[in-house]
Amino acid sequence: MWIAEIPADKLIYAIPLLLVPILPNLWAIAHIYRHDFPSSTEKMAWLVAQIILPVLGGIGYVLSGRKRARKP
Repeated sequence: MWIAEIPADKLIYAIPLLLVPILPNLWAIAHIYRHDFPSSTEKMAWLVAQIILPVLGGIGYVLSGRKRARKP
């Protein structure tokens, strides 16, 4: 496994680099859950995009999907 090759003192720097691409996805899932959309189909499509394409789905939602969401 490639993580075993990272020295323990350098692992503290590698973990944040591995988590950064996932942060937009986690934020998008929380945002989708808390907001309404024009249709339930659109809401489900955004959730499916977050699950199937985590990094691309998160970035896509941050750039275009959040503008379509409304507060409940």
